[in-house]
Amino acid sequence: MSLTEPGPALRLERLSVALGRGRSTVPVIHPLSLTLRPGEFTIVIGPNGAGKTTLLRALAGLVPAEGALWLGERNLADWTSRAKGQTIAYLAQGGRIHWPLAVRDVVALGRLPFAGLGGRLGEADRRIVDQAIEACSLETLAARPATELSGGERARVLLARALAVRAPVLLADEPAASLDPAHQVAIMAMLRRECLAGGIVVAVLHDLSLVAAFAKRILLLDGGRVAADGPPDAVFAGDLLDRVFGVALLRAEVNGRLIVAPATASAG
Repeated sequence: MSLTEPGPALRLERLSVALGRGRSTVPVIHPLSLTLRPGEFTIVIGPNGAGKTTLLRALAGLVPAEGALWLGERNLADWTSRAKGQTIAYLAQGGRIHWPLAVRDVVALGRLPFAGLGGRLGEADRRIVDQAIEACSLETLAARPATELSGGERARVLLARALAVRAPVLLADEPAASLDPAHQVAIMAMLRRECLAGGIVVAVLHDLSLVAAFAKRILLLDGGRVAADGPPDAVFAGDLLDRVFGVALLRAEVNGRLIVAPATASAG
């Protein structure tokens, strides 16, 4: 992303999503109004079925939604598909790579919204692709067919593709899934740097210890509604998290970091 200055805020005005058809329509996200600001790494948490992925897909314009979504003074409903592709980068949960393209070519797909006639990329685009590959530690894999990589390696390739867009809004659904601990920390730190560089970064995460370590703002969803919205210290305090997740959670500070894990009954 490497923005030189903070971009505009992303504003949701009574954004809601209902999935299904006719009488089978089910509300998944209830009317939601909030502002997502540059430099504020926001992580969305909640139990399965809370609406986390649907919210990200609505922000990316991938599911029909009611209400309005504004970036600065511009309503995203009025934008062309090309403009949206240049402005919002989306990393899907458990994304797949179906064709045996080289890693570099997969990452270069992130530059297609900026490509000229015939989908040609310029020298500046190729430099951005190289930087995204380096950011995700893929240099030694750049020429390998992406379909031959491990699940964790493919996850990093897809993240690099999203980074290559250099969009002011980056939406990442479970970006640390399938990664070993070292790469989890590296990827989360990189996303935080992208945010601090002036972009809007919103991620969905299940690992509450990673959330506590990297989030500046947490949105806790429960049944398609916001149950809490604030910094980690506030959201993790009290028993709200335990009640929403339906399990007792242990909290401990280790080397200055908050560790959050479900309590387990002792054997025997």
